[in-house]
Amino acid sequence: MAIFRNKISEMSQFLKDVYAGLSSEPKTLSSKYFYDEVGDDLFVKIMNMPEYYLTNCEFEIFSEQSSSIISAFNMKEEFDLIELGAGDGTKTIQLLKALNGSIQYQYSPVDISENALEGLKARLNKELPSVKVAKQQGEYFEVLGRIKSVQKPKVVLFLGSNIGNLEDADAKNFISLLSDSLNIGDKLLIGIDLIKSSSIVLPAYNDGQGYTRDFNLNLLDRINRELDADIEIKNFKHVPSYTSEEGIARSHIESLCDQTFHIAGKQFNLVKGEQIRTEISRKYNDEIMEDIINGSGLKVINKFTDNKNYFADYLLEKR
Repeated sequence: MAIFRNKISEMSQFLKDVYAGLSSEPKTLSSKYFYDEVGDDLFVKIMNMPEYYLTNCEFEIFSEQSSSIISAFNMKEEFDLIELGAGDGTKTIQLLKALNGSIQYQYSPVDISENALEGLKARLNKELPSVKVAKQQGEYFEVLGRIKSVQKPKVVLFLGSNIGNLEDADAKNFISLLSDSLNIGDKLLIGIDLIKSSSIVLPAYNDGQGYTRDFNLNLLDRINRELDADIEIKNFKHVPSYTSEEGIARSHIESLCDQTFHIAGKQFNLVKGEQIRTEISRKYNDEIMEDIINGSGLKVINKFTDNKNYFADYLLEKR
């Protein structure tokens, strides 16, 4: 037993989280581990597929309303533009182009994936070489903690409805922690996917080309590659679900048979039909949004939507 405890203490956080998730009921795997090099490439494909309306809708907002967004920032002096979960920066580049040549700023993309950050920096060097870029690899609050003491005004971007990957209670806590990392007058621009019918939402998580399926199952491949596991990927299938009444899209990996596999020497058993939840994607309306930010010290000061009213970017200010 003592040897096993020592082994646990030496584990990577990835392995600890996998062990904890697969030992829970119901079983889960954290969506943050989707993003290795393979996952990054697959997610770019997902964002570019026609069914994944989220990217196109938010891209439309940034393409057509960047000047209005910048005006709403109301920045009178040099500021830091910090993007959490920057990814490939496709939407943000529209904002950076509109900002370029106006007020001075430094762009700080934050991402857990060094691969994504390197790709973004290379793209910016090519398309907007005059932009000052200070990439920050790491967890959001680790990075925000480092820059809280910086006296320059800050605008934080949290786009793509990434907050939708959190349960409501966790999202409320996340917003509170994020607010604690801001100074009075700092701004937060947060992308939110709005509640819609299942005929619009569900195909975004179950596209015809199978990218979302591959993205989901790649998490098992990553466990095999990095954690000395022997999971048979063919024994699982991708299962998405969504109802507009609940407003939450879910992705699961379902076992196609009774099976046993090992991860770093530890055995796990699944029965046929048993599911592992890998991701949720909460859809919002104004009422849910207000509940999430209630008590955080943040106040909605503007809202930008696409022409179909599928998606919204809310601008919040720390009061």
